[in-house]
Amino acid sequence: MKLYSKKAVVKALCFACLCSSMQAVADGRVVDKVYHPYVQPLEREFEYRYFYQRQADHPDNNAMGQKLGYGFSVTERVALEIYVVADRISPDDYKLTGYELELRWMLTEQGQYSADWGMLFELERQNNQDNFEFTTGLLMEKEFGPTSLTLNALAVYEWGQTMQAEWESEFRAQYRYRWLPALQPAIELYAGENYKGAGPSLMGVHKFDKQEQLKWELAVIVAIDNETVDRTLRFALEYEF
Repeated sequence: MKLYSKKAVVKALCFACLCSSMQAVADGRVVDKVYHPYVQPLEREFEYRYFYQRQADHPDNNAMGQKLGYGFSVTERVALEIYVVADRISPDDYKLTGYELELRWMLTEQGQYSADWGMLFELERQNNQDNFEFTTGLLMEKEFGPTSLTLNALAVYEWGQTMQAEWESEFRAQYRYRWLPALQPAIELYAGENYKGAGPSLMGVHKFDKQEQLKWELAVIVAIDNETVDRTLRFALEYEF
């Protein structure tokens, strides 16, 4: 890797550490997908996400959640996805807890500039509580030889019957080594109000033909402060066709 590339990585990671000191989502659910700023023309996909959190002060009160979504490209640069969300807090069973509508907008063509840029817009409604959450922000990805750095800088507005209306912030980062298409190790960082965590991840893609492919992600994020849940496991499958 060239010297200027190493300096750029160091600067970006320093920026990530700076953002990790910011206040953000208060519910500790910052660990989620690190979004890439790309939209494929005519893309259609089914997506499944799973997470498991071990609470720091309540080992018998573990939380699990699942998302199931369907998405498609609206234009060559805009994609829309709809999710159904279910959560389980032990010892209760899974409950349908909400719905999400997500829009991704690719601002620049891949490789057009030194970094690729996009935007995310997401609206979530919590079922039976009449609470809402709107998220928007910038997505950035830059390649350094065989590695890629992806940054998500997001603003979140929450309001509803059981929560105070307020703006918060959220930051996610992923530094990935593109070793093989089917196996790409990475390091991820998440920051939010009462949440700071980092850990290793693995991901890959298996292509069936030119348009059909299966992507997978697995990450284990551990706390880096005393206010954060002990550890979070996240897993995702994405079938594009």
